[in-house]
Amino acid sequence: MTRLKQGRNGTFGIDLWATIAAYALALLMIVLATQLHAQTHIPLHHFTNTPDGWEPWGGLVMDQAGNLYGATQYGGADHQGFVFKMVPKGSGWVVYPLYSFQGGQDGSEPMARLTIGPDGSLYGTTTLGGASGCCGNGTVFNLKPPPGVCKSFICPWTETVLYRFSGDSDGGQPEAPVIFDQAGNIYGTTVYGGSANDGVVFKLTKSGSGWTESVLHSFTNSPDGEYPAGGLVFDQAFNLYGTTAGGGEPNGGTVFKLTPSGAGWTETVIHSFDGNTEGGGPRGGVIFDPAGNLYGTTPFGPIANGSVYELTPSGGQWNYSLLYALTSGPDGVPGPLGPLAIDAAGNLYGTTYQGGDVYGVTCEYGCGSVFRLAPSGGGWVYSLLYAFLDTDDDFPVDGPILDQSGNLYGTASGTFGGYGGGVWEITP
Repeated sequence: MTRLKQGRNGTFGIDLWATIAAYALALLMIVLATQLHAQTHIPLHHFTNTPDGWEPWGGLVMDQAGNLYGATQYGGADHQGFVFKMVPKGSGWVVYPLYSFQGGQDGSEPMARLTIGPDGSLYGTTTLGGASGCCGNGTVFNLKPPPGVCKSFICPWTETVLYRFSGDSDGGQPEAPVIFDQAGNIYGTTVYGGSANDGVVFKLTKSGSGWTESVLHSFTNSPDGEYPAGGLVFDQAFNLYGTTAGGGEPNGGTVFKLTPSGAGWTETVIHSFDGNTEGGGPRGGVIFDPAGNLYGTTPFGPIANGSVYELTPSGGQWNYSLLYALTSGPDGVPGPLGPLAIDAAGNLYGTTYQGGDVYGVTCEYGCGSVFRLAPSGGGWVYSLLYAFLDTDDDFPVDGPILDQSGNLYGTASGTFGGYGGGVWEITP
């Protein structure tokens, strides 16, 4: 996968007074951001590569007891990725190592958040591995706790690889989490593979002691999209919805729907992004509100660094609305890469990979941010909840999650002070 990198500032020729004003504004922004940091942002864990992981690109999932689970793309005992559990204890959190990927047949580089399955165990994907040698096309895996009571700090969980992708017609390199239907079947996406090597939507069905894969749709760029990097969601009729980061018409990415039809599935593009006035490159998938409306993000455009949008069903069609054009970072730097979260009041929460209104001061184009959009009088009010600094674990890739008290939790992939990203909490 092409890694996101910060750009280079090539601006010259600013006059003296403009420079003084810019520095004064930058100093004020640092003070405000530091105050906000002290009030709302709590670093819960810094990753240190071995044995506890490096660069968490996927976000977090929380169980009913309030424990957090996640994965890092790198690090762990074999430097191939790491799965962890965080348990609240007193005023802090204890991190438990669950599994270190070994590469090869085992899988490597998990980039997506985990899923707690119907049986209470963990399910996920690795982007690489699954084949002998280097490097494979990824896996779907399951992690189960050891039988009995764990009597030590380190009690590794048992991994079972449910499916190994070949990179051909069956898909390759999944970057998104999996979901389950009521029958216990698993659904997900791969970024590559399929009939045109533009990615697939797949289903895994339990078959005896193993799992059988079937491809529900192979993407072909135009008009149906390419590179589905985000996860899937079901509606109440068990239709599937997701996004593609590219393709469609005119190649700004799509939101798609898959409807079960006889023995197969029918894909419908419910929106194609123009890449300009609407933004483009949606990677984070979509979420539903209780009324059946869809919400999602784009990392680029239409004004600066991404957008938040809504799709409303109407007479068999879907109406697109731009809810907010994000301007917390300069034009062209990545905004939201992950999905949104929604609370009971209908407020939307998300992260931006860069930006944060302190760009050019701590990080060249901003270290990322956490934001909220609140419905108000037929519109939406934007609030910057936190702007990451270069002294934080910065550059959040995935979106946040909410607990029952309204606290936000997430991961950040950036490195500082020898750390390899971290886990954070933001309190209301």
